[in-house]
Amino acid sequence: MKNTEINALTESEINERIVAEQENLTKLKFAHAISPIENPNKIKEAKRLVARLKTFLREKQLAK
Repeated sequence: MKNTEINALTESEINERIVAEQENLTKLKFAHAISPIENPNKIKEAKRLVARLKTFLREKQLAK
């Protein structure tokens, strides 16, 4: 997800997306713990996406 796409979202949409991406990250971690996933960089990408979403959410809250 690109920064321009995230910036176009509303606060509630960003919150929903954060919850969905955190669930995805949890699933990736469990899958990797059971048997190594093909591309472990997906875990790092998911963490960064959650952090980016939280950053944009905080920026929107402070802009109010």
